[in-house]
Amino acid sequence: MSCICISGFSEPNMASSSRIQSLGPRPGFSTLHRLRKKRKAQRLKDPLDALLLKTLAAQRDMEERFLQMEERRLQRDLEAEERRIQLEQRRFELERDHEFRMFNVFAQMLSILKQSNNGSFASGLPQGMDLSQAFSDSTGAGEGAQQEVRTTQLVRPVLDRTAYVFDFCNHSDFQSSPYLSVRGNIANIFRGSTEEGYRAYHADKYEEDKNPTGIINFGTSENKLCFDLMSKRLTQSDMNVIEPPLLQYPDWKGHMFLREEVARFLTYYCKAPAPLKAENVIILNGCGSLFSALATVLCDPGEAFLIATPFYGGITQSVFLYGNVKLVYAHLDSQVTGTCNRPFQLTVEKLKKALQDAQSEGVRVKALILLNPHNPLGDIYSLSELHDFLEFAKRHELHVIVDEIYMLSVFDDSATFHSVLEMDRFPDPQRTHVMWGITKDFAAAGIRFGTLYTLNQDVANAVASLCYFHGVCGPVQYKMAQLLRDRDWINQVYLRANHERLKAAHTFVTDELKTLGVPFLNRNAGFFVWIDFRKYLRRGTFEEEMLLWRRFLDNKVLLSCGKAFECNEPGWFRIIFSDKIHRLQLGMQRVREVLEEHEHGILNEGKDQPCESDSEGKADSADEVIFVSHHQEPASAGGSNLGDLIGLLQQQMRSSDWLQKNTVEQFAQEKPEVYDVFRKLVGKQ
Repeated sequence: MSCICISGFSEPNMASSSRIQSLGPRPGFSTLHRLRKKRKAQRLKDPLDALLLKTLAAQRDMEERFLQMEERRLQRDLEAEERRIQLEQRRFELERDHEFRMFNVFAQMLSILKQSNNGSFASGLPQGMDLSQAFSDSTGAGEGAQQEVRTTQLVRPVLDRTAYVFDFCNHSDFQSSPYLSVRGNIANIFRGSTEEGYRAYHADKYEEDKNPTGIINFGTSENKLCFDLMSKRLTQSDMNVIEPPLLQYPDWKGHMFLREEVARFLTYYCKAPAPLKAENVIILNGCGSLFSALATVLCDPGEAFLIATPFYGGITQSVFLYGNVKLVYAHLDSQVTGTCNRPFQLTVEKLKKALQDAQSEGVRVKALILLNPHNPLGDIYSLSELHDFLEFAKRHELHVIVDEIYMLSVFDDSATFHSVLEMDRFPDPQRTHVMWGITKDFAAAGIRFGTLYTLNQDVANAVASLCYFHGVCGPVQYKMAQLLRDRDWINQVYLRANHERLKAAHTFVTDELKTLGVPFLNRNAGFFVWIDFRKYLRRGTFEEEMLLWRRFLDNKVLLSCGKAFECNEPGWFRIIFSDKIHRLQLGMQRVREVLEEHEHGILNEGKDQPCESDSEGKADSADEVIFVSHHQEPASAGGSNLGDLIGLLQQQMRSSDWLQKNTVEQFAQEKPEVYDVFRKLVGKQ
């Protein structure tokens, strides 16, 4: 019996296997195999391959990033196109409404002419003046017809000062204190929206990390753009000096080393024709104290200063609380009429009228206050205007107080500031007094430092006696002298950076206003924009203005309403733009929310439009004024005279390029049927 192989292979298979083994290993097979494995390993470890892999990966990442950037660019382009379309739509709607109002005025004029008998102009058109003559004169018949109305509003009643003070005070829940005098009680309630908003802001101040839902302050005129530059300069070694004279009582006019430095500083930056003298310089703790001191030494209780409105409201408190000095108002309005060529323009005629009305009421006016650059308008007076104002004051023996606290805050080359100290000679040197301080121009509102320059030594000595209460401490006087003499740093570092930052912030805020379709005065001085929110008031009253102001405050953004500046027209607001971009963005977002909500509320109440003004300005940053001219809808023909309508139509024409874009010939070609009807209607008159 044959043996069984336990290996499981049959004998033939085993034989085959033995034959293969007998052949031995194939020559070179293992060597080739090892070489191939070695070469393969070398290829895997080759640094060029690794570099190629990294390059391909980087290229793929760059392509992905490029695609992402392209998507974002396309998205931005799409958003910009949508925004452009919205602006075009808004502009189209404004032009359509403008045309409708102009046609409405024309229709009313034709109706009045039709009703007149044989050329009788009882309707208000001056006899001997035809229609074309009225329109050719930019100061036409409408102004005369409206002059009486404006005159009655020019000067506020000033006989009862106490009633006036309470008019803007928060006294609804006030009860007089038995511990205070009458004067003390008046001081206790002497606060309006400005003080109320200021307290609310400090109780709930916005902080990006600690209180992101706090109040954004667009109401207090501070420069928050240059704290970095000022803090660095004020902490350098040359500032930190304490010597015995700095710890002693100074000359009440201020240390002589500081007064000399102020005189040199003002000579240089005010372009004075001759060096100013240190003996004419007085140092006080801020311009508010200077107003208070001048009111006390120039006026007796019950006398008055003359000032144009709107104006910085803090002056009211400064001159009244200590000196019991009144303010007589020459109200400026937004309508460009007469010899004016810009809204809210101050003229000698307006000053004269205000002075005459005050004198007729028995009020003695002792001085004229000029703000240059102007707060809140941002206007800068020309040298000729300044000369005219000073000549007016001389004729009436008025002192002139010129506040130039924003003189270095003109941030665009297109605007040029002229100081009154630039004049070769004042018309009345003994009655001309100039104020300046570092609060605004050097972003240092917390350092109370103001200067007065006057050639009148009686005034200087009288004011100096009050410096006992309003002096500046010695170490601060030393720092101020060091700061003002550092001309290289001021010119090369600070002013250059400050103007660039102010201009960028102003551009951001005004661009936002243009997007919202909100009119404003386009100026290049100061920290503020004067804004026209009149179309958001249902009935155009100061009560509604205050309600809108509270809506802003409730939405955590603080603005200043026109009433705080004694503006004669409800609906104007001041917004401060000298702030960091992230706060500007958030603040303007909150402003937008309030306006949109307010507008929707008005529309929901059945209004077609929220109190639109008569004409709309075009959102063009090159324009001096982005402006709605007059807040009054055309009245019915029965309630208006022809002169009023002509004046209104003239303003419509001045405030837009409608006539240039809509000539008679063009209108006849585009709308011949309407033109024929209109021509036949005119021919029947």
